[in-house]
Amino acid sequence: MEHNQDISVTGESTRNDAGATVATEKQALCARVELPTQNADATAESDEDHVAADVDKEEEEDNGDFLEDFPDNTDDLELVHLRIGSLSHLRLPRFAQHLRRLCLRQNLISHLDAGIFHTLVNLEELDLYDNKVKYLGDALDKLPKLKSLDLSFNLFKNVPERLEHMPLLETIYFVQNRLTKISGLGSLVQLRSLELGGNKIRKIENLETLVNLEELWLGKNKLVKIEGLSTLKNLKILSLQSNRITKLEGLEGLENLDQLYLSHNGIKKIEGLESNSNLTTLDIGNNFVEVLENVSHLTQLTELWMNGNQIPDLRALDTQLRSISTLETLYLEGNPCQTSDMANYRRKVKLALPQLKQIDATYVKPT
Repeated sequence: MEHNQDISVTGESTRNDAGATVATEKQALCARVELPTQNADATAESDEDHVAADVDKEEEEDNGDFLEDFPDNTDDLELVHLRIGSLSHLRLPRFAQHLRRLCLRQNLISHLDAGIFHTLVNLEELDLYDNKVKYLGDALDKLPKLKSLDLSFNLFKNVPERLEHMPLLETIYFVQNRLTKISGLGSLVQLRSLELGGNKIRKIENLETLVNLEELWLGKNKLVKIEGLSTLKNLKILSLQSNRITKLEGLEGLENLDQLYLSHNGIKKIEGLESNSNLTTLDIGNNFVEVLENVSHLTQLTELWMNGNQIPDLRALDTQLRSISTLETLYLEGNPCQTSDMANYRRKVKLALPQLKQIDATYVKPT
């Protein structure tokens, strides 16, 4: 038997509406509570009033119990953008036997109460995206079933060392914190996806034991070299966009690599991809590459992004790409080969590579 109820929660009032949704299936409940977006036509506040209101919202903490109407067997709680500062009023321990997922995105949480989290022993997914957390302490030490942890957009300066108490973790998000070093992850051998983008990391290190890792996201850091990846034999996605890398190297052991993202770096030469013949996506846009070379062996390639480089002409298309029958998308805009011959560029690419379905941002019309 299924039961669906729609609610919308704004401050102190609760009404039937199309706001948040509660779904019940097989005696398990999924609860979503979110402040609704204000209709622009419903307010005539001045710009000055808007600014004052935004400041008030940032400083205000609403510590009411938004969950008082939900049964104890709720297994999924989503509390988004509610200005929650403290969890004590939510009485989360009463959900402990059934709660599998807890989402607390975009609140004002700065402290995780160990007394609360130690009761949530069946939790498998915890989302604290966009809060004010600096330290975990021992709050998550009693969550042995946790598989996914999102600590993005918080205030961490270091990867919490106590993650070792969560041996089943498969996915970790640490986007946009203040990390300067990769550490504290060595025991997480089940980890499959690690997102460390938007930090201040200068070196790829301390990942040797993560042999099951399939995705590694390190974009927008301060990396200067590709290194420390040789043991990650199962890696399929590697993102190193927006760093300070000047040489394409260190990928020899990644034979299963499927997607490689290197845009917005300082790379001058395509090289070092001899062992990466399973690549389907190669993004090396917005670098300083002057020659299209050393990619003809990538016979599984479907997307090649080389926009914003220094390729002078289209002569290498025939020798490097024509034999790659899987190639569907090619980006070359922003190179001299495009900017110096804009009237004929697209026609020439299409003639040289008839297998393409997309040239830059435009689809190729079938002939």
